Amino acid sequence: MTPLQIPVEKWAGKVTEVKLGGNGRKDITIGGENTLPFLHFEGTFPHQPALAIEIQDMEPDWPADLLLSWGDAVKDPGQWARKAAEYGADIVALRLRSAHPEVENSGAEKAKRTVASVLEAVDLPLIVLGPEVAEKDNEVLLAVSEIGRGQRLALGNCTDKNYRAIAASCLANEHVAIAKAPTDVNLSKQLNMLLHEAGLPMSSVLTDPTTGALGYGLEYTYSVVERLRLSCLSGDEMTSTPIICTVGEESWKQKESRSSQDIPESWGAQERRAIIWESITSAILATAGADIVVLRHPRSVELIKEMNGKWLSMT
Repeated sequence: MTPLQIPVEKWAGKVTEVKLGGNGRKDITIGGENTLPFLHFEGTFPHQPALAIEIQDMEPDWPADLLLSWGDAVKDPGQWARKAAEYGADIVALRLRSAHPEVENSGAEKAKRTVASVLEAVDLPLIVLGPEVAEKDNEVLLAVSEIGRGQRLALGNCTDKNYRAIAASCLANEHVAIAKAPTDVNLSKQLNMLLHEAGLPMSSVLTDPTTGALGYGLEYTYSVVERLRLSCLSGDEMTSTPIICTVGEESWKQKESRSSQDIPESWGAQERRAIIWESITSAILATAGADIVVLRHPRSVELIKEMNGKWLSMT
């Protein structure tokens, strides 16, 4: 009897490796894979998907169960970052929520103080996310870029409205831009091309395709992430950047994660349901090709770390 021959796809391209951290801090390299996720018999996966834990520069308006999991740490970004490290974060993702014009409209000085305190508190690689208002993103991220010079921070969000300023700052201070586009393959590719034309190498770019949570556009996000990865493996350098998905932000804003009253009993306890919502969204997007997932609940981190362990055992 002839042995079964498993078909093996040979790809022309691979995901660009991107390094975060260094210069006295712990560093992490992501990307580098040359086949689709979990297909270990087809290629290599030099780096498993990385887990980032989101913290904020002010006490967040999160559901009570999520806040309880962090205790008083949410009142101080440095303390919060240390607790994230204890819970096993590969990366800390600091969101400068207070800078939003409709929140506190804080500016560069607070952003610099907050980032300095987090950099002092932990030696993990750091992602810094602005309030997603282009003008304010430029104000706070350019200030942060100077504070963290040489430490390969990932700065977001870089969009078609502010990419020139973010790209120039990343080049000057040795950082990585998080290129965020609406959930569309061509728009993500176009933004990467603009950053490349501005002088930023693909080894200093992460792609944020905009995340949809379970039940709220996850299938569309999955499709776009998968298509970006297929384009990359087919040899398109402008889609070769590692992919980051802000899973926690999207999962915890949905009613299934936040609601505890006037819901069917079959939904179960709110905290358990929310953790499942976040973890399933994360696992599915890692299966699609996400290289970094940003989470909020420590239990979700634990569950995805367990999944990553099984991922490694397959190699």
